[in-house]
Amino acid sequence: MKFHDTGLEGAHLIEMTPIEDARGGFARTYCENEFRDAGLETRFVQGNMSYTHRANTIRGMHYQNAPHAEVKLFRCVRGALYDVIVDLRPGSKTYLEWRGYHLTEDNNRQIYVPEGFGHGFLSLSADTAVSYMVSAFYAPGAESGFRWNAPTIGIEWPAPIDVISDKDQNWADFNPQT
Repeated sequence: MKFHDTGLEGAHLIEMTPIEDARGGFARTYCENEFRDAGLETRFVQGNMSYTHRANTIRGMHYQNAPHAEVKLFRCVRGALYDVIVDLRPGSKTYLEWRGYHLTEDNNRQIYVPEGFGHGFLSLSADTAVSYMVSAFYAPGAESGFRWNAPTIGIEWPAPIDVISDKDQNWADFNPQT
């Protein structure tokens, strides 16, 4: 695996290194030793998958508040998506900055999302599936989010939003701490 700095403190774009032969291919998605050597979280307590039926469907922007904040290791296993992370840590040098990455079933990329980041994605193809691991158990009372088009963040999505859940549509605009 190759770990690339995203410019946001603690967040990494990870390239899996595929090995191919006549049978097909193999790629490591996680290695405790490599993550530890890169200074990343190594304890993940849950693995999840989500499926999105239609292109231009948005999921996000989500996060869990402390003490239930979570690290996510996120990758696309079918289709294509635009993945967005936002640094929501008031003490961070990159506070309120965002980055977006194209993740596809073919490009061998995954995103490491640190605690204190908002996260969401826009499906770019029909029948998109994602697989992700989290470092904390889901705690419904700690769940939070903000609108996908919050003017204080200014995310530039690469396609129009056609489908969004009521919950995600009704998050408040992000109001930075002062």
